[in-house]
Amino acid sequence: MVRYFVKEVSFCANPAAAARKWFTIIPLIVCPINFLIDAPFGRFTPKEHSIFLLDGVKSWIAMELVAPLTFSYAFLHSPLSVAHPGAPPPLSLTHPPTLLSTLFLIHYLNRAIINPLRTPSRSKSHIVVPLAAVGFNLVNGWLMGTYLSSSFASTYLQDAFQRPTFWLGIGLWALGLGGNILHDEVLLNIRRKAKAKGKAKATDDDNGKNKQEHYAIPDGYLYKYLSYPNYFCEWMEWLGFALAAAPLPSFVSFSSFLETVMPPYIFLLSEVFLMIPRAYKGHKWYHSRFPDYPKERKAVVPFLF
Repeated sequence: MVRYFVKEVSFCANPAAAARKWFTIIPLIVCPINFLIDAPFGRFTPKEHSIFLLDGVKSWIAMELVAPLTFSYAFLHSPLSVAHPGAPPPLSLTHPPTLLSTLFLIHYLNRAIINPLRTPSRSKSHIVVPLAAVGFNLVNGWLMGTYLSSSFASTYLQDAFQRPTFWLGIGLWALGLGGNILHDEVLLNIRRKAKAKGKAKATDDDNGKNKQEHYAIPDGYLYKYLSYPNYFCEWMEWLGFALAAAPLPSFVSFSSFLETVMPPYIFLLSEVFLMIPRAYKGHKWYHSRFPDYPKERKAVVPFLF
């Protein structure tokens, strides 16, 4: 069945086959590089004023909206559509691919709109960060939308509501989304309190230049064990989504893995490999910034890393 989807993609939309392959490989290459550099946003935003530094909230909204918009277009106009090219799939929550598509859009409703608009302040971002994110979100949104509207997904998910792994995946997705929101709220409260007390200080004059955000040691919930429980919960969310949406890939060889891994698992792996370096470097930053930072905390995986 997996090989059928691969052939279907190659025949109907050959660029999708190449996109699947390289979207799987590139994070594996970028991951070790990111251990050596600091992505220039958030706590690692350059302190020197530059025309390449963009407003943190606006650039975040713009780059994250690319994913749901691209996904929606691909889902509704996919050349791999169940009926015929360009025909939208059934838009009903009783249709498993449409239900999963709704979960994808709910995540990005929070990530692209609700969360940034509720953020009291956000560090500026160097232009390379939103540009890279736009590229990632374009490919990911296209692959996910194309996959979920394909006849392969429709066939695989035909009896999904009777499948325990489907509901296990949906449960993990909901738990991960809730945990991600909960732990992000802890960080938002730190900034709200800092803003209320006037602790955020400008590093330059007040002519719209970059500001140094206030940071403190987050506490509560999974912060007892991790520096980045919001990352861990997001991985849980997309693991659940992948379990519900797609068959496991083959692990016989790397080539068979590349041939059989479906977009939901590609997205999960991309998230993990691109976020691990950020979590590790941020974890080390906390220890260097706060001498009393809890030594028992791990970076992003409970009790392990």
